[in-house]
Amino acid sequence: MVEGRGRFRLSRRLLLGGAVALGGLAWSGVTLARLARSPAAPKSLGRVADADGMALALDAPATLPPHDPDLPWLAKGGDMNDASALSRTPVYGVVGVTEEAHVARALAFARENGLQVSMSAVRHSMGGQAFDDHALVLDMTGFDRIAVDEAARTVTVQPGATWHRIQNALHPRLAVKAMQSSDIFSVGGSISVNAHGMDHRAGSVAGTIRSMRVMLADGTVLTVSRTENADLFRHVVGGYGLFGVVLSATLDVTDNAVYRTSRAIIRSEAFPATFAREIDPEGGPALFYGHLSTAPGNFLDDMIVYRYDAVDGVPAETIPPLAEPGSVGLKRLILNLAKHGDLFQRFKWFAESRLEHAFEACTVPRTAAMGEGEACLVSRNDPMHDSVPYLFNDLQDETDVLHEYFVPRAAYDAFIAGARDVLARHDLPVLNASVRVVHQEDIALNYAPEPAFSLVLYINQRADAEGTRRMRALTRDMIDLALKHGGRFFLPYQLHFTTAQLRASYPELPVFLRSKLAYDPGELFTSTFYRAVKAMAFDAPLPGPA
Repeated sequence: MVEGRGRFRLSRRLLLGGAVALGGLAWSGVTLARLARSPAAPKSLGRVADADGMALALDAPATLPPHDPDLPWLAKGGDMNDASALSRTPVYGVVGVTEEAHVARALAFARENGLQVSMSAVRHSMGGQAFDDHALVLDMTGFDRIAVDEAARTVTVQPGATWHRIQNALHPRLAVKAMQSSDIFSVGGSISVNAHGMDHRAGSVAGTIRSMRVMLADGTVLTVSRTENADLFRHVVGGYGLFGVVLSATLDVTDNAVYRTSRAIIRSEAFPATFAREIDPEGGPALFYGHLSTAPGNFLDDMIVYRYDAVDGVPAETIPPLAEPGSVGLKRLILNLAKHGDLFQRFKWFAESRLEHAFEACTVPRTAAMGEGEACLVSRNDPMHDSVPYLFNDLQDETDVLHEYFVPRAAYDAFIAGARDVLARHDLPVLNASVRVVHQEDIALNYAPEPAFSLVLYINQRADAEGTRRMRALTRDMIDLALKHGGRFFLPYQLHFTTAQLRASYPELPVFLRSKLAYDPGELFTSTFYRAVKAMAFDAPLPGPA
């Protein structure tokens, strides 16, 4: 009897343990599925309320004009947000631009009715650069025609065209000369921030623009280049859409060369010497980037250097079509797991440093290049043809934000050592840390007044007031560190900098803003970003529309 009861008790314990185990497995399965799930819709998680203590939101005007029936409205009223999901902003309406006449009509309507105008496309800036409260927003994503001139080695594009579509239009014979390391961005957006990427020789987008057609606030259309209307060119490039609407841009392109891929793991402090000795000299790789460890134990200590060296004699007709990213769910899962502690950060680094190369997509057949043996071959378009879908998730209580800091090349080691301390002290999940190379730039609002290395960070934060507070504190400490080493911070991201930091990093800002008023005296073109930096530059309360 007792024995029977014991067996019964044991069986009950086993049942209970089995139920707990099954429940744990079910919970784990649900959690892993959630972390790997693609987004059901774009996130819109609220709005950062202020910039250096100044409230960003504007009250709606007492009256607003009726919407012009001759314009192609995508929305009449409503809200807009950006990739941060923390910039939800009420707008007057959104015009879906598909032709030049829409731009001219929208600007005339805004002038006649006391409205202001912002321009947006894929909206991957993260601090209100693409819209403003109660503004008329030009959505440029449908204004995206592409014309390739193979003989002239150029492509002429409208501003809503994405680099993804441009690469598809150029492939397999031609390739983009300068763009970001992923292809999701629009040309207009890249011009507005003067983007840069994997080609350490070509430099930023500015260096590849032959000319642009730009519509000013009064409707005048000008051709601008380094030699024609050169001052306006220097302000439109890197000018955050504040000087005019880019109607088209003619860009230099290059041959779609074939590259042999390789990678090496080095210590971070060895990077400047490695760059000077192996990457920068003539005959070095055509493309490269550095990826720093974000794992405990070697945080920002180890770096994977990816390089792409040219291979001669591969006919363009042997280059296969461009492929879309693979293993999206797995990559998203690994990235999102890394937000949950040291163990997962270590696994992420292990996968990147030890496993990733085994799954590398070698897109060009090895037989196409004699003597290359078992080398992994790709075309120039391949490494940048990545729409990074694994960065987007369905997690509704958090967001991931970008930072970028530029420092003189001689200051790299000291800056990275300081960044290691700052990031460890603030203890927010750093999901990615990459190193880029930028050249001395000649634009009006300049992030690189001398040759620099940049540190690009991708950091997770909670989408609440405490998450914003912690991200603001981290950002300000990183900006102070960059300034200490003679560097600057990049402006397309959240408005967490102080007035003093903005002025120290961009001392030319007052002159830039006075030029803005010379080209656009009625301040037709605006954004939340513009209102904030204008107030900081001129010691004024945060102003509403002029």
